[in-house]
Amino acid sequence: MNVLTPPERTAPARSEPLSGAIGRPVAHDSAVKHVTGTARYVDDVAEPRDLLHAFVALSPHAHARVTALDLAAVAAAPGVAAVVAARDIPGVNDVGPAFPGDPIFADGLVEYAGQSLFAVAAGSIPAARAAAALARIEFDVLAPVLTIDAAMERQSFVLPSQTMRRGDAAAALAAAPHRLRGRILMGGQDHFYLEGQIAMAIPGEDRDMLVLSSTQHPTEVQHLVARMLAIPDHAVVCETRRMGGGFGGKESQASLIACIAALLAARTRRPVKLRLDRDDDMKLTGKRHDFRIDWDVGFDGAGRIEGITFELASRCGMSPDLSAAINDRAMFHSDNAYYLPNVTIVSHRCKTHTVSNTAFRGFGGPQGMMGIEAVMDAIARHLRLDPLEVRRRNFYGRRDRNVTPYHMTVEDNVIPELAAELARSSDYAARRRQVAAFNAASPWIKRGIALTPVKFGISFTLLRMNQAGALVHVYTDGSVHLNHGGTEMGQGLFIKVAQVVADEFALPLDRVKITATTTAKVPNTSPTAASSGSDLNARAAQVAARTIRARIAGVIAADWNVPPAAIVFRDGALHAGDRRMPFAAAAKRTHEQRVQLSAAGYYATPKLKYDTVTHRGRPFFYFAYGAAVSEVEVDTLTGEYAVRRVDILHDVGRSLNPAIDLGQIEGGFVQGMGWLTSEELWWDANGRLRTHAPSTYKIPAVGDVPADFRVAIFRRGRNREDTVNRSKAVGEPPLMLAISVFHALRDAVFACADLPEAAELDAPATPERVLHAIVARRARAAALAEPLAAD
Repeated sequence: MNVLTPPERTAPARSEPLSGAIGRPVAHDSAVKHVTGTARYVDDVAEPRDLLHAFVALSPHAHARVTALDLAAVAAAPGVAAVVAARDIPGVNDVGPAFPGDPIFADGLVEYAGQSLFAVAAGSIPAARAAAALARIEFDVLAPVLTIDAAMERQSFVLPSQTMRRGDAAAALAAAPHRLRGRILMGGQDHFYLEGQIAMAIPGEDRDMLVLSSTQHPTEVQHLVARMLAIPDHAVVCETRRMGGGFGGKESQASLIACIAALLAARTRRPVKLRLDRDDDMKLTGKRHDFRIDWDVGFDGAGRIEGITFELASRCGMSPDLSAAINDRAMFHSDNAYYLPNVTIVSHRCKTHTVSNTAFRGFGGPQGMMGIEAVMDAIARHLRLDPLEVRRRNFYGRRDRNVTPYHMTVEDNVIPELAAELARSSDYAARRRQVAAFNAASPWIKRGIALTPVKFGISFTLLRMNQAGALVHVYTDGSVHLNHGGTEMGQGLFIKVAQVVADEFALPLDRVKITATTTAKVPNTSPTAASSGSDLNARAAQVAARTIRARIAGVIAADWNVPPAAIVFRDGALHAGDRRMPFAAAAKRTHEQRVQLSAAGYYATPKLKYDTVTHRGRPFFYFAYGAAVSEVEVDTLTGEYAVRRVDILHDVGRSLNPAIDLGQIEGGFVQGMGWLTSEELWWDANGRLRTHAPSTYKIPAVGDVPADFRVAIFRRGRNREDTVNRSKAVGEPPLMLAISVFHALRDAVFACADLPEAAELDAPATPERVLHAIVARRARAAALAEPLAAD
């Protein structure tokens, strides 16, 4: 039973804090530690005696057979304690999170440049690195498949293609008054977390192994390390206090690093730390999937879509990793906030000889949204309408026009009023006129403006992941120890869950101790991903706290000879009428009465049901909504541009912590802006990643943040589903608000020539791409004008 009140609780003791923690803009629990450098990450933990440092040797080829791997000279090098390769793994040589295909070390075949071949443990990183260079390796180099186009031509896939449909798209397209076709390309994105991939493995008694890992999924690390070492799960403990950023890049990717460290630790019976440098990190680990989306749309004279087809193709890399769910989510979000009466969506999951792409904030949703937003822009340009007006006319409805392509009814739609409020507060209509006037008078500098919406589904689309556990202890001095399965990567999950627990006991927040996530306390946890960290873990912690609260209330109610329902938790104390007892005294009294002050809590998300074969059902508990207006200025002679102003209005329901939520909105937007503008991954003809350091890969810097950046929380937001405080997830949805920047750039390029068609611009919209788009548009306008001039 997924009930908030456990069966053992017989009376609804109330909690009425005078100054509740929930809903307050409380600072991140590690904020001071972050800025003073005292927050402890894996690399800051005191190094144990006899610690070894590991180095991983990577393949220089994208596709090759390994015909010889002689590591004798490596093992004999000064300072080397162990060398391991595929043949040295006692258990399973695979860290695939959902499907097999991700070997810890290549075993006879390499399938991307940067794939791990072997690892060395030595007294220092320089010693390990120098030893690795002594390996004698011979390859039989094979032709690689590197791009989506090449994979599609060869029908090279990591998983079967999928089709989602509702209605009759072909018939609707044939009958539509207007019809357009197009294609949009978008690149991948490196996670570029501040703290790179790292793990430290410490062997214990018997065959036990403690792994300190920078991971979003401690349980997966535990299970894969155990499987690799051929030992039971109970012999491995994975602990994560915090990460220096994750963004999905430490959901499945951290397991490889942990397994290599644990293998070397098991081999040497000494602690081993493996910390990748930035170049190796970027070469070895997966990224956001790049996509190619082809679309075919039919619409009426008002711009309303009557039928549409999408063909999505993504570069998954050499293995499935999490590509099934990522590509499914791209399909789920190919509608974004728009009703598509007749729709067919085909998804191809392409196999290439590049690193296996993986989870990244948004998990396929941003790519799906980019497709439909390109369609909206194309329709508007064809009909010479304001793109916002076309978007509004296609928004989901409330009572009708409210069924998604996967046959889920949208029950919580707030996008029409949210977008209208943002249009008013940002003065969109007047500014659009101002942009047009500026462009008419400015031949070389052009401005663009765009308002784009976001509708993002919240839940893991793999049903079994929608569950969480927590453990709460109350000590006899009234202090509280909190542990749960969620992980902290800077997003503020820990402080939000602590706020919920503090409110349940009506205690000051500093009475709740936040502790490291560990598989030794809460087992079989889900990853901290899918924006569901607070929904799941805060609810599980609330269940545990309410269990203890009911026990305390029962003891004190018996002492006071009142019903348990009469006990009120308020202002750090228990109250009933004129009687008052401090919480600490009540906790001590409960212990004296031999009543347990510890409880485990569990929560599973309700209402979810989805058929992965028919692509029908309810994969999401609810939707999060938002919208953004972005204005840009482009130098048409160079393609360089600046984001002049951004206005955001985002729905977080009733916020658990407005300060944390605003930070997530701002950070998500800037990260999305980086994906769509400056962050370009580039592989050479041999499949080697050449943008593997900050010198060649540009993430947004302080100077790229809009100088005029106006961010607000939708004040009327309230989750209609029963989440904690009726809050909504906020981790991933804001990233997609940055699509407004991309379309503002398209708007500026559109202004460079008077053509009734959308500007051709792909992502990332680097200055080079913007310049090429401007040149191409002006050339096309000139070519079309020549016959008219001749006449």
